[in-house]
Amino acid sequence: MKYFVAIALLLAAAQAVPIELGHYGPSLLQVHHAPVLAHAVHAEPVAYPKYSFNYGIKDPHTGDIKSQAEERDGDVVKGQYSLVEPDGSVRTVDYTADDHNGFNAVVHKTAPKIIAHAPVVHAPVLAHAPLLHHY
Repeated sequence: MKYFVAIALLLAAAQAVPIELGHYGPSLLQVHHAPVLAHAVHAEPVAYPKYSFNYGIKDPHTGDIKSQAEERDGDVVKGQYSLVEPDGSVRTVDYTADDHNGFNAVVHKTAPKIIAHAPVVHAPVLAHAPLLHHY
């Protein structure tokens, strides 16, 4: 049934379109246009892009420690993120982006935090009796 409806719609559309054979004048097959309903398209208003956010994670179970902050005012974006690397060093990235300069980032890395351990105390070495080997 749906195929018959589709064919009927195609035939109706074909009859509504004029057919001309080049510059020799109208064809005998030409018919008048059916009325076309115009659909108005309304563009959505574009809001001025402005925001700021920040977040941070400090998970002692997994050791996942990181943070980010960013702000945007029009076409200018500024931000920073940092994270603790597996070796304990901290990577911090300051970045900016705009239409004139593009995206720019400056990366800083701090040395890992060294945890002081208790000094290692060695036990005194006791003198052993000489070993006798029997062959």
